[in-house]
Amino acid sequence: MNNNSVKPIRVILADDHTLVRAGIRALLEKLPGVEVVGEAGDGREVLNLVKTQWPNVVLMDISMPGLNGLEAAARMAKEFPDVRVLILSMHNNEEYAWQALKAGAAGYLLKKAATAELETALQQVVHGDIYLSREISARLVKKFPLQGIADQKGPLEELTGRQREILQLIAEGQNTKQIAEILKVSPKTIEYHRMKLMGCLNIHDVPGLVRFALRVGLIPQEKLATG
Repeated sequence: MNNNSVKPIRVILADDHTLVRAGIRALLEKLPGVEVVGEAGDGREVLNLVKTQWPNVVLMDISMPGLNGLEAAARMAKEFPDVRVLILSMHNNEEYAWQALKAGAAGYLLKKAATAELETALQQVVHGDIYLSREISARLVKKFPLQGIADQKGPLEELTGRQREILQLIAEGQNTKQIAEILKVSPKTIEYHRMKLMGCLNIHDVPGLVRFALRVGLIPQEKLATG
């Protein structure tokens, strides 16, 4: 493929500290295939920027005046579902990460992360995956197990009951034929439901579905698919 034909990842950077934005922007501009198309200092400003700049990713702090990053992420999920939100936070706290995912964010990255991790996070969220800083992901699953999901608002509520059932079976390592046998339907029906749930979650591969199911507590770690 001709590299000139690859579109850059368009990023809007949102943080209420000007010097912090300048530092992060300098890092972003050194990454190949990344273009910073705007900066914002609060949630309302970033929403207005998204309307005109149509970024692929909004890299956003939680703590911003007027409209915080979580509320901005929730509004963006409804108004601009194709735009991926990656929260960049100083809070090494699974509660914040869970709130970010509930709000519709595609990832949660700590500000102390290395540049390589920032690049990885951008690549994963822009390709439809969920990304969580390594320090937080394991603690998040332990703190918010399956039984804590039912009454929570979050991405799982976008799925039908059958889609959630199939998602769990996929995450537990079952293939299309096995799932069809378990649910007593045809493999084509399973393929249809899988296509629909991938579309709802904007996750388009099985590893991404497994990571999503693990990170929202749909499956415990011991049932994580291997291989």
